[in-house]
Amino acid sequence: MNKKSFKMLALGDSYTIGEGVSSEESWPFILRAALAEKKILVEDVRVIAKTGWTTGELIEAIEKAGPHGPYDLVTVLAGVNNQYRGLNLHDYGKEFGRLIEMAASFADGHYNKVLILSIPDWGVTPFAADRDRAAIASEIDEFNRVGREAAAKRNVTFIDITEDSRALGKEEAMLTADGLHPSGKMYRIWVDRIREAAATIIAK
Repeated sequence: MNKKSFKMLALGDSYTIGEGVSSEESWPFILRAALAEKKILVEDVRVIAKTGWTTGELIEAIEKAGPHGPYDLVTVLAGVNNQYRGLNLHDYGKEFGRLIEMAASFADGHYNKVLILSIPDWGVTPFAADRDRAAIASEIDEFNRVGREAAAKRNVTFIDITEDSRALGKEEAMLTADGLHPSGKMYRIWVDRIREAAATIIAK
């Protein structure tokens, strides 16, 4: 690494903005702190995310925001609201592919600078107590399958955080007060999975 500092762009929804926690407790900023421990200084973290956004809405927001690269790392975590609203899986695949392409464009066209996170399973949380949890899990698996295939097609790194959400998402300490969104403690577990891949990507 010849550069002294780096730029990161995080694209997503409530899971990226950190609904219910401070920005410093959201996973992009926890990741920045984890990378700093490795002497990788990410001075600029840009987040384009909002609770409730679908992939289509995220694309529109990115186009309006017009982020200026090049970024050394671009992350994408999106799709839970497509599943929640019962939107078409085929359309999700097209939009998710478009998001990956947009992400790469903000990294000077380098797909190896893009990091995809899988969709967590909100069906295990207290919020979903009166929902069909098995159906939610099955649908999220399908959305993640499509996302993983879109990433593989473009040789983009894909990190699975879904299993952590399923294993720990029932625990009160892992959730914010709404019983749905992750707490900083959960986000730290995600970062444990992400940081080595992120460090490798930035070093490329």
